[in-house]
Amino acid sequence: MRWAMVLLLVCLAGGTALAQTVPPEGENLENLGDKILSFIQSAADLMGQGLVSLINLILPTGHEVSQNLAIPLGYLGLLTLVLFLFGVLEAARKVIWLVVGVGWVLMVVRIVLDALGV
Repeated sequence: MRWAMVLLLVCLAGGTALAQTVPPEGENLENLGDKILSFIQSAADLMGQGLVSLINLILPTGHEVSQNLAIPLGYLGLLTLVLFLFGVLEAARKVIWLVVGVGWVLMVVRIVLDALGV
């Protein structure tokens, strides 16, 4: 959840970089939303076309997938990519906790050995 909030803040904070002109008061947020949605739509379309092409390479000749599936495949691909990234971050978080735990145990052992003069 925290990563989603950070991603949202980065998107909103980076919105000024997307704007080429200064719109009238109140239209900036609407333009930013339109640009974000356009980016997502373009990314889904591009990913969908790539997936359709990949599927058509695998299928035998004469049994091609329709280009009408490019957008739904693209959105599913984007959602899968987001879930994969969150999974990688969760796994990395567990590894970091493991390293921190081992570090604290080793630090306590070092303090005890130092206190005993060993």
